[in-house]
Amino acid sequence: MNDMAKVEPAPAQAIPAEPAPTLRFEAPPSTSLWAHARHIVAENPVTGLAFGLFALILLAAIFGPSIVPYDPLASNTNAALQAPSRAHWFGTDQLGRDIFSRVVAATRLDFSIAIFSVALVFLMGGLAGVMAGFYGGWIDKVVGRVADTIMAFPLFVLAMGIVAALGNSVGNIVLATAIINFPLYARVARAEANVRRDAGFVQAARLSGNSDWRLLLTQIVPNIMPIMAVQMSLTMGYAILNAAGLSFIGLGVRPPTPEWGIMVAEGASFIVSGEWWIAFFPGLALMIAVFCFNLLGDGVRDLVDPQRRN
Repeated sequence: MNDMAKVEPAPAQAIPAEPAPTLRFEAPPSTSLWAHARHIVAENPVTGLAFGLFALILLAAIFGPSIVPYDPLASNTNAALQAPSRAHWFGTDQLGRDIFSRVVAATRLDFSIAIFSVALVFLMGGLAGVMAGFYGGWIDKVVGRVADTIMAFPLFVLAMGIVAALGNSVGNIVLATAIINFPLYARVARAEANVRRDAGFVQAARLSGNSDWRLLLTQIVPNIMPIMAVQMSLTMGYAILNAAGLSFIGLGVRPPTPEWGIMVAEGASFIVSGEWWIAFFPGLALMIAVFCFNLLGDGVRDLVDPQRRN
């Protein structure tokens, strides 16, 4: 036992320490506007229908007058008052004009009236309301009194008076439509700006040295755009109805220019005698356009609202 060599234990080998895991902070994948729009359409099929109708109206307004099968202004008394057929899809009117061509060609005029009137009232009422809500004081009083004065009149009667006084041209119809919608935009913008002027992010931007105009353009206006976009979509439908109503009573666009209100007015007297298609198809186009813009409001809100991004 003593002669036996003592077996010494082998020295333990040091185990290399594993490196500490590196924490990686990955930013969430950015959602593009196109992907967000596809998500909104897939989530709500009614919104997809509204956007599809809007695309159809936009294409008809841009390309319609150049692709219609007949000249919208050309008359043919030999083909007067023909019912809808393969040659004339919507029939013909009392002068033999193709109603389908006139309905499609009228889309550009009615859509243009809606676009320009909404843009004008947004510049007038929206900016006036934002300044009234942000600054308050005498600006708020002046904007409020102007809005109350306009609201004191029946709006369509006020539009009739403006067009009758200035003349029934497209520009005056746009101006009248913008004026009667001024109170709505001014009050909505004023309420939203008044709520946000004392918000934390606005105070932080002010303490950073930003001027009042920079606060308005970079903090207030972008945050009220979702609700203003909904209002603009709804007002476009009302603008088309207002233009058609003025044309129906003879204060709008002058014939023979194709316009939905004029076409409904011209066909109203023929309904009793059985020629229903003269007023039906322009009225149907008017209804679809207003229906589209009313449904489009919710989709536009979801599209431009940052809080709705997925």
